[in-house]
Amino acid sequence: MSSKVPTDEILRRRRAIQDRLSDDSTEGLLATHAPDVYYLCGDPNVRFLYLPVEGEALGFRGDLLCGGVRRSDSPNGDGAIRAVSEGIRENLGRLPRVFGLTLDVLPVREYMLFRRFFPGSMMLDCSQSILGARMVKSDWELARLDRAAEATRRTFDYAREAMRPGVSEIAFSGLMEARAGELGLSGRVKVRDYKTEGYPWHVLSGESGGTIGVLDAPASGEGTSPAFPCGAGYRELKEGEPVMVDFAVQMDHYHMDETRILTMGSMSSKAEDACRAAIEIHDRVLDAVRPGVRAGELYKRSLDAASRLGYGETYLGPPGNKVRFVGHGIGLELIEPPLLAAGREDVLEPGMTFALEPKMVFEGEFAAGIESVFAVTETGYRLISRLPVGILRAVDRSPT
Repeated sequence: MSSKVPTDEILRRRRAIQDRLSDDSTEGLLATHAPDVYYLCGDPNVRFLYLPVEGEALGFRGDLLCGGVRRSDSPNGDGAIRAVSEGIRENLGRLPRVFGLTLDVLPVREYMLFRRFFPGSMMLDCSQSILGARMVKSDWELARLDRAAEATRRTFDYAREAMRPGVSEIAFSGLMEARAGELGLSGRVKVRDYKTEGYPWHVLSGESGGTIGVLDAPASGEGTSPAFPCGAGYRELKEGEPVMVDFAVQMDHYHMDETRILTMGSMSSKAEDACRAAIEIHDRVLDAVRPGVRAGELYKRSLDAASRLGYGETYLGPPGNKVRFVGHGIGLELIEPPLLAAGREDVLEPGMTFALEPKMVFEGEFAAGIESVFAVTETGYRLISRLPVGILRAVDRSPT
């Protein structure tokens, strides 16, 4: 069962965004994106929330039924936005002259309806106001991430026991998802980019880990069909091969995104050495984490470490297919700002949370890597991930 968000937590979040909005000419922010709305009210049934610069927020539950059929007498389904407009006018006496929307995710059709039902109002993009506030997590939010991390640790413990030669990648990921569900985790991960689909079954064994594809990640995998050509496929797990498990789930609306290399028996020295190099890069980056450091500096530090270890060519993807980030913010969505990426000037602050994921890809052979979630503290960092920072060996079930 989801934890109820405390009232003082909600009020703190609203004040933080109101403070940001007071710096410009907007009279308020109308949140329409589900994670943003939940952040501001803690009620998953609220679909729209108007937060004025001063005063109380107004929440609207909307009029959607399952399957996208609306309980509206309007033939084009505009009842929800019309109700928002009427509700704001009724409560505030008028419509705002200037208000903010999260235009980074708002569909054009809905934007046009807002134009229709807020005549004379100017609508600005206030995405950064809410995303900027969400970057820094409270103690209550960090506790939610801690709970999720403990559940994922137990899921990976189960994975070590469930590994068997001959099990397909997609079947193995299904076993992990089933165990995760028993522990309260969900594979329904939220992503902000409309072109991206979040999923938990990124299980790449052996040469699947060296498969480049459509995913904006070092290794894409084959997937199960051209309809979803990334992540786990039908390749069977084999002894002695590295199996990269990049497991993304959420609990109580907060996400975890962790990667470990699992193996049955001994891997080749090439794979073993690459995995240990990824762990060393991971640790060298964490050594530099502290308030005041710029996100781009951590990315560069990871590149320098990979080069010193002799993995510059394969780090973050093979030549011609490299990604330009080594980590990303994480919280109510799987990928949040700031990114630990090339040229990023975002300054680390206590309470920011990141998924750090240095990986190497040997095209056509395998992938090696690790990913842990950490929080920035007043003096450095704290690992939120409970998984051991190392290679996870399958439980040996051979007769003794």
